[in-house]
Amino acid sequence: MLIGVLILVDCIFGTDYSPEEIITISELLQEIDRPIILSLSPGTEVTPALAENISDHVNMYRITGDDWDNWNDVSSHFSVSSSFAAAKKIGATGLRGRSWPDLDMLPFGWLTDPSVNQGPHRKCNLTLDEQKTQIALWSMAKSPLMYGGDLRHLDDITLSIITNPILLKINHYSKNNMEFHYLYSERTSKKEHSVHFKSPYHVDLTKNDGMFVGLTACNDDTASGWYMFSQDGKPNHICRNYEIQNDKSISFCLGKAKPLLASGIITMDNMEHQLKFCLSVGNTSDTCLDASAGQRRTASEIRFPMFSACRWHAKQMWELNANGNLVSSYSGLCATVKSRNEGPNEACAWVATGSKGEIYLAFFNLDSTSRKMAARMSDLGLVLRRALLRKHLCSCTEVWSGKNFSLTKDEISAVVNPHASMVFEIIC
Repeated sequence: MLIGVLILVDCIFGTDYSPEEIITISELLQEIDRPIILSLSPGTEVTPALAENISDHVNMYRITGDDWDNWNDVSSHFSVSSSFAAAKKIGATGLRGRSWPDLDMLPFGWLTDPSVNQGPHRKCNLTLDEQKTQIALWSMAKSPLMYGGDLRHLDDITLSIITNPILLKINHYSKNNMEFHYLYSERTSKKEHSVHFKSPYHVDLTKNDGMFVGLTACNDDTASGWYMFSQDGKPNHICRNYEIQNDKSISFCLGKAKPLLASGIITMDNMEHQLKFCLSVGNTSDTCLDASAGQRRTASEIRFPMFSACRWHAKQMWELNANGNLVSSYSGLCATVKSRNEGPNEACAWVATGSKGEIYLAFFNLDSTSRKMAARMSDLGLVLRRALLRKHLCSCTEVWSGKNFSLTKDEISAVVNPHASMVFEIIC
């Protein structure tokens, strides 16, 4: 029997994107006569457009920074996993088989702190509800399931979470996995009452300090729109509009810097000097936009690129092309403007189908207070393109509690605790 090999390659994806290296490694592995799993990590600033060129050549690839046991890290995975599901990247063609967006290991049980190899050890900081929410999303998004704790100190509660048979069945066998947008939810607290219909997050910002620069593939729609702005008759700013207020465009701008030369610099001829430039914050030339950071970030941290001391280095060199793309000379990726306030909605839901016709529906309450959440069976049928005509004959069981729910009113409705989840298995 041939023994399979897992090969993990770091720092050639995300902000350190190197497609040539990825393809070369993949082609070399094709020559090995044994089962191979090729995994890329980490995945900071990854978009479906960025993964488009490499998913065929790997088996799993991280789409977030490192995930640790805090709620902000967990909640940051919802929007990115939804975008990869919408792009049909779950189970897409991969190296000798299929490829899977990877949400990182499950930080449950007995752990150390980030970047600590030998301890001290401690228990997972996530609540029981938050741990259930995390593995429920990982299962519905079909992320590879890897346990990040110390197996020598595995407690019964953690074991029951990571070996839940229904969630493992969803993770392994389900299809049509996607976010379910026909969700109704409202807070149960009268003091903080709000009604929330699932819709794309709307950025409503008026200050440039509420924005930051991210990286994406240059064919991404969000990568275009950069332009040269002249001040005092000199083309000394690179800007991108991100909002319209009172019929006026609100722009995010960076100044063209003139950093001092230092040892280890790159040199350019006059033509190249005219095309490439550094970008600084404000009116100073002390701090410049840097396309690669020197340390790994967790999933919830404001991500790359960073700003660092200005110098003539490829990591800080940018070029504005005719398509309105601001291209990094270091990675070949393009800059885009994002909101620091962008985050997951207060509530969301996912749906999937099983190998024997089951329907799986998951409610996720990302809010800090309880929410009543509901989904109509007719909307489930619409999304999954199935006619659910005899709903009164269907059974509906909530996975975590084992409670049975009636479907006589054409809807599934429940109150979900803060940071908690409910997963329903519907059999008709």
